[in-house]
Amino acid sequence: MSEETEAGLTPISFVVTDTVVRVAPTASVSEVAGVLTDASVGLVVVGEADDIVGVVSERDIVTTIAEGRDPSSVTAIDIAHTDLAWCDVTATVAEVAEEMMERYVRHVLVEEGGRLVGIVSARDLLGVYAAAEGLADV
Repeated sequence: MSEETEAGLTPISFVVTDTVVRVAPTASVSEVAGVLTDASVGLVVVGEADDIVGVVSERDIVTTIAEGRDPSSVTAIDIAHTDLAWCDVTATVAEVAEEMMERYVRHVLVEEGGRLVGIVSARDLLGVYAAAEGLADV
């Protein structure tokens, strides 16, 4: 990004959600879909506490079904992305947006002191930019 707007300078800590929904690696894709729905989130972390082995998104579930795989027999770890996008809690909205664009991802895990403290989505970042333009409230 060549010129950062005021919105882009917003600390990611301002928008990061502290809701981190987790599933066990052995959870079925059907179970993961239920967790996503119940929690109203678009991504779950696969693993326990500090042992994060991957993430599964809504898109991953749709892809699994579109491929004709049985969501009750495929597990979270079978479809989890393991090359995770991370940022520090001190990053700016513009830095995280750039990371999302470079990595072609919709979610970035946010860490503080080496620990996962939240997740930020492309929708979260869009809200910051829209609010700066007077189009929406954050």
